[in-house]
Amino acid sequence: MSVEGSVLSVERAGVVSPQAQSARLNPVARARHRLRAWFESRLPLSDTITLTQRNVYILPSRPGLMLGATLMVLLVASINYQLNLGYLLTFLLAGSAAVGMHVCHGTLRGLRMHLLPPEPTHAHTTTLLEIHLTNERRAPRRSIALSVAGTGHWTWTDVPAQGETRLTVAFQPGQRGRHRVPALTAETRYPLGTFRVWTVWRPAASVVVYPVPEPRAPALPPGEPRAGGAHATSVQHTGEFDGVRAYRRGDPRKLVLWKKLAKADELISRDGQQAQRHELWLDFEQAGLPGKEARLSRLCAWVLAADRLGIDYGLRLPGLSYKPASGVAHRLACLEALALC
Repeated sequence: MSVEGSVLSVERAGVVSPQAQSARLNPVARARHRLRAWFESRLPLSDTITLTQRNVYILPSRPGLMLGATLMVLLVASINYQLNLGYLLTFLLAGSAAVGMHVCHGTLRGLRMHLLPPEPTHAHTTTLLEIHLTNERRAPRRSIALSVAGTGHWTWTDVPAQGETRLTVAFQPGQRGRHRVPALTAETRYPLGTFRVWTVWRPAASVVVYPVPEPRAPALPPGEPRAGGAHATSVQHTGEFDGVRAYRRGDPRKLVLWKKLAKADELISRDGQQAQRHELWLDFEQAGLPGKEARLSRLCAWVLAADRLGIDYGLRLPGLSYKPASGVAHRLACLEALALC
């Protein structure tokens, strides 16, 4: 795939970085963006990477370039005026810069980084990427920074000797769907700041982005009669499905929703008779809103509401259907189906 094609595919997926937006206006930024996209497309995909001399790069920083210019002026002045102390100062600074270059490159070389599977999130919210840094050598690694490539929002940390540390990097994936984790950059300028050592890492993981729940979604739809059922279930004005009700003295303990006690601060029981006669179906065609995204947003709010109440619910989407059930696995499956619909 060409660079233009890769950039267009990223933009169509809803992940448009600020650099990509500025590249449309600035020709220089556009060229740099295309060069970065071409470079990142050549990197292998892996959730674990060990930094070696093959994937760690080093260049002088701006202070390093200024130091080099200063050393040239000192050397020329020492030669012209035959200053022995000038030679001493020049070569002392040059030796310090050379040692700093070796230490700076060794700070990243040999470091192992591992990305944990990112948690699903809702659209237009920030996703946190948790990264483990492992140091196997006997000396600590100082002032290591990570960020999403091209953003400049750095997270700094130190890695202890023969130990590991964790840090989080934030990025905003954009619209719903499945998005690949963007390329990450690790950098250090320790100890003198005269050299910049960095690496670019392309994780293979992806993050699932759910639709945004409708802020003021209506009450859950009425339940559909089961086979042999005679009546339809109604929805209370409080937004609770008739499959659950307030606790009544004498209710068996197995009917009490103990998990909801901490959230609602009140006892809630299952209505066994209603649950046997009716099924709650969340249907895409009956969401009651124009537009696909609006319907998915309402269905997302209904899935969260039904899961919060602890009732069984099913989901119907074009070409896909989930039978009524409850629990964390069922909720995640329904939300992922809404994200990828």
